[in-house]
Amino acid sequence: MRFSLALSGILLLLPNLAWGFSPAVVNNRRSTMASTTMTTTTALSMALDKAMIGRLDGIRRSYQALTERLGDPDVLEDSKLLQKVMSDRASSEEVVMAYEEYCRLLEELEGAKELFQEAGDDPELKEMARAEIKEIEPQLERLEAEMKILLLPKDPNDNRNIMLEIRAGTGGSEASIFAGDLLDVYRKYISAQGWQSTIIDSSPGDDGGYKNVVMEVKGDMVYSKMKWEAGVHRVQRVPATESQGRVHTSTATVAIMPECDEVDVNIDPKDIEISTMRSGGAGGQNVNKVETAVDLLHKPTGIRIKCTQERSQLKNKELAMKMLMSKLYDMENEKREMEERARRGSQVGTGGRSEKIRTYNWKDSRCSDHRIQQNYPLSQFLNGDIDPMISAMIMKDQEEKLQDLAQEAAAT
Repeated sequence: MRFSLALSGILLLLPNLAWGFSPAVVNNRRSTMASTTMTTTTALSMALDKAMIGRLDGIRRSYQALTERLGDPDVLEDSKLLQKVMSDRASSEEVVMAYEEYCRLLEELEGAKELFQEAGDDPELKEMARAEIKEIEPQLERLEAEMKILLLPKDPNDNRNIMLEIRAGTGGSEASIFAGDLLDVYRKYISAQGWQSTIIDSSPGDDGGYKNVVMEVKGDMVYSKMKWEAGVHRVQRVPATESQGRVHTSTATVAIMPECDEVDVNIDPKDIEISTMRSGGAGGQNVNKVETAVDLLHKPTGIRIKCTQERSQLKNKELAMKMLMSKLYDMENEKREMEERARRGSQVGTGGRSEKIRTYNWKDSRCSDHRIQQNYPLSQFLNGDIDPMISAMIMKDQEEKLQDLAQEAAAT
């Protein structure tokens, strides 16, 4: 069967998905998308075709095979293999459960239709069958929409931890102070998400804040959310260092780098130049008398990393290499994403660190996201409540992917 899915139906559905969209965001998105309802509805109105049903059947068979493997003694004895099987099974569980519910409802719908046909002249029996059909059809529509979302291409980096880097941009000391404000916001958000964070490198500003700060963030699906924070953040306010009361415009750049390992990035030792130095500062005699700090240079790219956080040279070397791998992986990842977005003609934004994504206006107490043309209360952002902004970006990205699917289906 084919059911037409209106845009409002999708927007009402999305809060129930794994990303946890808030009703406020859904209402905002509904109003801002009014002008594109016709084109988006076309993208969302595709019912489950044979190709999609075939794909769902294949996912279900794979899920059942993985479930059987959980009882295999060879799997149970290998902790790494067991973890992989459990992870692979969990990644498809949601779509399998939705598909099985969909199949069950289809059978009930066919039964209700047969009952209606066999009811003959019995008005009560016909009305009962008609009521059951009316109850089942919206549930099928909801599940069709949910499964289409679940089957959209996923970012392979979404489940990775990240390196979050904030660099002060234009604006002198005020830019450093603003970089510190951004760090405070992200710490609040990270805490609310139940993630863990550790500062692994920092360079304090002259009047507070940071010229540069790098934080490692670990948790569930960190990159899937934090990747939408990458880019240039602009602030308009009267700096604490301003004696004339004039409004200044300053910027800070946020880079979100998925963590990786040697398997993801191959670094030739000949391309690396490492020197050591004394760390200096607090920490006792060891950091002041022993060369524990590491200065690492990657010659092909010119990336330079200084690590002074740890009290041993070996740990600082490991940390510097970890940061370098994340930076190199991020560069390749950004290149691939730019090519993909260019192919799709994406309007969500490049995700690049040179893209201006938000402006924070202190005078009007407003936070403006330029990618989705939406405003939020500044206090909401400063309190670390950025989930509605991130959810709106995820929603916009999904809408574009659904339109791509519609266009590809129409072309075949």
